[in-house]
Amino acid sequence: MTTALHTSTLTSLTLLARGKVRDNYAVGDDRILMVASDRLSAFDVIMGEPIPGKGELLTQMALFWFEKLGPHGANICPNHLTGDAPESVVTAAEIPQVTGRSMLVKRLKPIPIEAVVRGYLAGSGWKEYQDNGQVCGVPLPAGLKNASKLPEPIYTPAAKAAVGDHDENITFEKTVEIIGLDLATRIRDISIAIYKAAAEIALTKGIIIADTKFEFGLDSDGTLTLMDEVLTPDSSRYWPHESYQEGSNPPSYDKQFVRDWLEQALVDGKPWTKTPPAPRVPKEVIERTAAKYREALQRLTA
Repeated sequence: MTTALHTSTLTSLTLLARGKVRDNYAVGDDRILMVASDRLSAFDVIMGEPIPGKGELLTQMALFWFEKLGPHGANICPNHLTGDAPESVVTAAEIPQVTGRSMLVKRLKPIPIEAVVRGYLAGSGWKEYQDNGQVCGVPLPAGLKNASKLPEPIYTPAAKAAVGDHDENITFEKTVEIIGLDLATRIRDISIAIYKAAAEIALTKGIIIADTKFEFGLDSDGTLTLMDEVLTPDSSRYWPHESYQEGSNPPSYDKQFVRDWLEQALVDGKPWTKTPPAPRVPKEVIERTAAKYREALQRLTA
């Protein structure tokens, strides 16, 4: 792994935005260079300490899935990749910042919906189910346990929030109000289809994808296009199949390890309130988190 990159500093391109992990730069008016940094966010707060190699791992995993889901794979929906090399649009001095961790993509009109699909009952979904037998307004059968596989994957969208704010869970009906029935229906159906195809592929590698989120945009012709990252441990809950057991939280390949540490972390002697500034993440937590990301990629691409 290369030296950790917390924040990219490309001066040859115009910075459009810095997200929790990605720095996006304009390439002309029709393309974007997405640089995956090694930043780590948890509870919508960016940590001060990067995870070395994380941006490269996320990029390689996203490219793996774009290939599996693209024209030569499941071919469910167009994606935003241009096929052009990221190194071709920066200066020679900037190439080390982009190699292995960047995607040169089409510039799209983003749709302000997080398309969340859940195949298993976990996290906030499990908490809500215990309260009212539903997840984001979707009624579920009685008697399910923590980590239970759902009879069918469910679609539980969220409204995208600004960086630092929490996305808001909304009903499908609310997405219809925001973007119209046709687009809302297509995003729901495509998201479930992608999840099912990916979950089947992952299972052959011994990985359960419990849930995930997708983002979509429209190109200049109005074509619905899959964008951003896809099916990485940052946007999905990955569980090792061999240690899965209904009724308990399986160990995950995502950043759950650092989340668990943060739940116990102190700032100025008091429990962290999940607002900036974040606690300083110790070296051993960084190393174990990095190892989880590496293992997920290795298993998936083996």
